[in-house]
Amino acid sequence: MPARIIETATTPLGSATVDPITLDILENALRNARVEMDATLFRTALSPGIREQGDAFPLIADRHGRMVVGQFGSFIDGFLRNYDGDIEDGDVIFLNDPYSCEGAISHLNDQLVILPVFRKGRLMAWAAMFGHMTDVGGKVPGSLPTDATSIFEEGFRLPPVKLYRKGVLQEDIVRINVNQSRMPEWCKADLHALVASCRVAARRVDEMCERFGDEVFDAATAELLARNHRAMKHLIGTQIGETPVSFEDYLCDDGRGFGPFKIKCTMWREGERVVLDFAGTDPQSSSSINYLLNENMFKMFFGIYMIMVFDPQILFNDGFYDLVDVRIPEGSLLKPKFPAALSCRTHALGRIFDVLGALLGQKTPEFLCAAGFSSSPHLMFSGHRAREDGQGQGDWFQLFQIGFGGIPGRPFGDGADGHSLWPGFTNVPNEFLERYFPMVIERYETVPDSGGAGKFRGGNGILMTYRFTEAGHISIHDDRWFIPPWGVNGGQPAQRSWKTLERVDGSQQSLPAKCDAIAVQAGDQLHFVTWGAGGWGDPLERDAELVALEVRRGLVTAQGARSYGVCIGAEGTVDAAATAALRADLRASRAPLAVFDRGREIAVLRERCLEETGLPAPRQPVWPGRASAAA
Repeated sequence: MPARIIETATTPLGSATVDPITLDILENALRNARVEMDATLFRTALSPGIREQGDAFPLIADRHGRMVVGQFGSFIDGFLRNYDGDIEDGDVIFLNDPYSCEGAISHLNDQLVILPVFRKGRLMAWAAMFGHMTDVGGKVPGSLPTDATSIFEEGFRLPPVKLYRKGVLQEDIVRINVNQSRMPEWCKADLHALVASCRVAARRVDEMCERFGDEVFDAATAELLARNHRAMKHLIGTQIGETPVSFEDYLCDDGRGFGPFKIKCTMWREGERVVLDFAGTDPQSSSSINYLLNENMFKMFFGIYMIMVFDPQILFNDGFYDLVDVRIPEGSLLKPKFPAALSCRTHALGRIFDVLGALLGQKTPEFLCAAGFSSSPHLMFSGHRAREDGQGQGDWFQLFQIGFGGIPGRPFGDGADGHSLWPGFTNVPNEFLERYFPMVIERYETVPDSGGAGKFRGGNGILMTYRFTEAGHISIHDDRWFIPPWGVNGGQPAQRSWKTLERVDGSQQSLPAKCDAIAVQAGDQLHFVTWGAGGWGDPLERDAELVALEVRRGLVTAQGARSYGVCIGAEGTVDAAATAALRADLRASRAPLAVFDRGREIAVLRERCLEETGLPAPRQPVWPGRASAAA
């Protein structure tokens, strides 16, 4: 049964009209309230993943649960359909089980708080925020086991419950939650920070209603949604064709030695509606790379892309959802059946953006972006500090950190070096890491030539070298180590990622992209290299002087400059004559430029994998009655 909203107001909410100036004021007030939610959270959370990196996503929805402002799509719809209970003034809902909300959150580390905003006995809005908790229990520190085969191995699993009931905190819920975590103080502080951010939004909604009236506020949210619907209707009608277009990309492996895993989507328009069909995507994995993709979440991804490319002034919200039909096969990698493991879903989530960009750009290749930093590589480091007296174990420490990489080459310029997939994220300062964890950051720099060559260069990945000062264990969750990010419109693919553990005795070990519980000792160094992004456009059209400047800045090597047909002479300057000759030779000898350049075929990547990466190639996954993923 769907949730039941208990309102005590005796008169129905009246209708009103809203003039353009008032609408503009309320729109910006809602935008500001959403930003204030973030500020409140980041100033009160304790874990570096939220406090320093910003791994949290807010929204403010109208009284029907439709997101009006936010970042990651609506969490309310799936919750309302699946919560069999009453919602009353003063309640605050808390959950982290993806299967209980249709994947509105997609792994157990993401704890979600939903706050109904009542005013004078009437529901006026919703506020919600979820954040990635450093640890929610499970078989490994960080709660992201690469080898999990069911969600029961991944940590504490909570269906929607009332954290506050009619304004009263349910202390037992908090105790149960933090008792599962290896970092209980962080878990408790972050949970209360999520609630505090939602209360800020509730206060701001109340202030808007007090100033303009409940009816005007309600009319304004309805108009903001309707305005988005009109804009998206126009964009879909003009930018999406009726002829189906398809694209597929791959996750490199599942952490258990199998891969790659295909994600395929086909797009076409039927009248006013766009259809996005994931038929052809591989079946769910037996490991934890499955991504329970909420249909409304994917609609938001689609809408954000359309708006950012064609009209960035549009406020993106849930208003256009009836214009998008998302079809995801049951039992696939993107709609696994319970109790499939979900903890390492980040790679599939990120790869969705590459697939989406490729689909939407095929009609107008000039608007294509290359494949980019389409995941969030994770490093976990944990253990017990050594006691000064040498007796027993000291305090527990635990780090969860998201690495950065290259942003793709774009129609209007180079991709950024060393940035996050999520534009709102920031890096954890090295000074913070060295202050609070037993490690020293020996190197933090971009990797020259890791971005794909093009008229507009793909962003470079980064190298972080961690020197551990105490013993512990590390886990790594990464991708793009086997299949590189592709270039577009003549742009070249980027370099892949790699991880090397250099022991204190001088020996070296190539680490898998997905691994847990790797023991490290004091003095060991981890070289953590992320992948770059693909290039955009013909590299031979890139300004030779710009290439030389980037050689002098260490972003491109002199050898890498030859990918652009540029010869570097003395003091890092352009050798004009040699450059002209090289570019003429390259133009004469190369094949016609392709819209998509994936590099080598999967079969060749398999053949060359060990010698290039130090790791064996993933084995082809096979499902009963179906051919392998990499046909």
